[in-house]
Amino acid sequence: MSINPALEGRSYPAGEAYVVSREKIREFAAATKATHRSHYDLEAAAGLGHADLVAPPTFAIIVAQRADAQLIADPASGIDFSRVVHADQRFTLHRPIVAGDELVAELHVDKVRGMGGGAMITTRSEISTTDGAAVATTTSSILVRGEEAA
Repeated sequence: MSINPALEGRSYPAGEAYVVSREKIREFAAATKATHRSHYDLEAAAGLGHADLVAPPTFAIIVAQRADAQLIADPASGIDFSRVVHADQRFTLHRPIVAGDELVAELHVDKVRGMGGGAMITTRSEISTTDGAAVATTTSSILVRGEEAA
């Protein structure tokens, strides 16, 4: 199946909220080798003016990938995940992510560009709190490789 060019301009609504916990922040920080004390210690976070632990900036990827999953799972997309290569990821933080946040992401397919038998797909996740406050924007590009000739 080939990639559906009509995906460009499509949006996927925000799904279930992702609850950011202290332990999730600590685990992500440890896994990504983020060493700032505000990721682990409440006093350090409070000293910077935050109400709770602060997530590393790339923590937004957790919520963004949940949104991306809607596109991958959409049968109308034509995406075979076994043929996907992650090409690029960018983050714009509007404010820090802290423990206690309940985050949702709306996914937008900004561009679909044919490349041989495959396509480069650029998406944008607008991440916000459940009450609508903007938190982050992530932009991702994936290359969906075409079928190899027999």
